[in-house]
Amino acid sequence: MTSRPTALITGASRGIGAAVAAALAPTHDLLLGGRDVEALKAFATQFPSATPWPVELTDAAALASATSAIDRLDVLVHSAGVATIGSLAETSVDVWRTTMEINVLAVAELTRLLLPALRAASGQVVLINSGAGQRANPQWGAYAASKFALRAFADVLRAEEPQLRVTTVYPGRTATDMQRSIRESEGSDFLPNEYLTPESVAQAVTFALLAPPDAHVNDLSIRPRPH
Repeated sequence: MTSRPTALITGASRGIGAAVAAALAPTHDLLLGGRDVEALKAFATQFPSATPWPVELTDAAALASATSAIDRLDVLVHSAGVATIGSLAETSVDVWRTTMEINVLAVAELTRLLLPALRAASGQVVLINSGAGQRANPQWGAYAASKFALRAFADVLRAEEPQLRVTTVYPGRTATDMQRSIRESEGSDFLPNEYLTPESVAQAVTFALLAPPDAHVNDLSIRPRPH
């Protein structure tokens, strides 16, 4: 039986989630979470330690079923998320509902279901937040509200579960497909060389995970260096 720690990463088929998975693959057995089964299978072939973990995060019954066999979990990384940009006057209730359901409610429910497994390992939870979770700007109402809620969730989880280490990572603009869509919504060019790479954000995650046992990295902000 393996003695390697196990990490479950949501949104693992691309972007920051994929970069985190690649960073942890040498030291962890991986559960790669996501909705695209074929993409997860293809990505998993790169790492002998990886297993696809396809599940719809907004389906409570599917989440309960998918987590039922996990009795010990060392690391849970919440990387899945959505962003729809627009003014408050233009943002429909459906956008608000979808944003909150994926960015907040799914995180809360998945964490709740996995708490026994995380407690068994004295595990670590990492939440990929955003600079929008620290400062809300025009056009970012629904997304920023969801990220402020995620920040509050992490703070409460850290206080209620002191045997766990809970880290919130706040990246600035990162060169991902989501960022490309955001820039299109803003009517701006996608300039990946001016953004963080997903690998840089993954290094911030591993920094928190590899902190000595007496250290607890609560919050970690990372921004692109000015050019």
